[in-house]
Amino acid sequence: MDRVIFLVDMQSFYASIEKVRNPAFRDKPVIVAGDPEQRSGIVLAACPSAKRAGVKTAEALWQAQAKCPEAVIVRPSMQLYVDVSYQITKILEQFSDQVEVYSIDEQFIDVTGSIRLFGEPLLLARKIHQAILETTGLQARVGIGPNKVLAKMACDAFAKKESSGIAFLDEENIKEKLWPLPIKTLFGVGNRMNAHLIKMGLHTIGNLANYPVKGLKKRWGINGEVLWRTANGIDQSPVVPGTHQRQKAIGHHMTLPRDYSFFSEIKVVLSELSEEVARRVRRNNYFGQTVSVYLQGNNFEVRTGFSKQIKLVTPTQLGSDIFQAALTLTEKNWDGNPVRSVGITLSQLQIADSQQLSLFDDPIPREKLTKVLDDLHGKYGPTAVIRASSLFDAGQAYVRSGKIGGHSR
Repeated sequence: MDRVIFLVDMQSFYASIEKVRNPAFRDKPVIVAGDPEQRSGIVLAACPSAKRAGVKTAEALWQAQAKCPEAVIVRPSMQLYVDVSYQITKILEQFSDQVEVYSIDEQFIDVTGSIRLFGEPLLLARKIHQAILETTGLQARVGIGPNKVLAKMACDAFAKKESSGIAFLDEENIKEKLWPLPIKTLFGVGNRMNAHLIKMGLHTIGNLANYPVKGLKKRWGINGEVLWRTANGIDQSPVVPGTHQRQKAIGHHMTLPRDYSFFSEIKVVLSELSEEVARRVRRNNYFGQTVSVYLQGNNFEVRTGFSKQIKLVTPTQLGSDIFQAALTLTEKNWDGNPVRSVGITLSQLQIADSQQLSLFDDPIPREKLTKVLDDLHGKYGPTAVIRASSLFDAGQAYVRSGKIGGHSR
């Protein structure tokens, strides 16, 4: 039996939630954006009417306001958005136990085994659409396909333009519907890849689908074959429930309130991010062994900064270990240009049910200390105990304590 996969995507998720909880915004253009005073005035979401005025996600807030001066600007409420996303997951699980969270506003659901119970795919999609609308007040779009990649492209390229919010792609209609689209609309093609493909004369998805796969593999390796398979609607990847529960990496990223030009300032941020990552690693009962540091310069026209990683000798869940690794990477790779943003990630995670001890370093005393600190943070908040360096002007611990994902709760 052929699989039936849905990609359920929420229309203008953050902005739509704000309209639901603020009825006065119903007929007004709404933009959800970060705090411009902290130099995070970036558009996170815009409702359809704001988009029709030309507002785009990820552009500067001042640019959006110039295009749509009558827009209502709302600061993000990340905890609310996370809660609603979880609520939608629970709604989908009423129709199938095969639900995979793809992002905060997108979820795959394999309904192959649910068709006999709930009806044919189009009818089932309507039922899901109605259930989400009645429960949350939000409009969903549903892409339907025999696999995840076609369901995703059905949603992105077609469902968003349909009044029903539902669209279908399969092997029989992709030549007619999908192949004529510009190559930049193919899932997995970013701006740089789009430029490369156009230089090769591949202007449409159909051009790529009919290009010799050997030539693509020779140029880009396995990624070339993946692009070719995507253009041809080939995808065997399963819907994997519980992906939000089994993490492969834990990280934090921070956009700085100003340019940081001195290593002493960057060092403070590295320390704070390392402790944040470590606390989340311990809270989820993991150890991790690979530390990655991302550092972005302040010039977007001439890219500066670096993205490097280092593997630790033994897995850890201690902020001091993560910090020392991050410090080593930064000392070695920072080019001295002013810094706009910094991120740290701990990957190669494993469940913390056992630990390989070192003959030369006993981590137990430090782990006992972090347990005490975690208890204090849990009881009195993330700023109950902080490092003295966070009291300097470069410190962001107090600012970030009231945020989720870098945005207000």
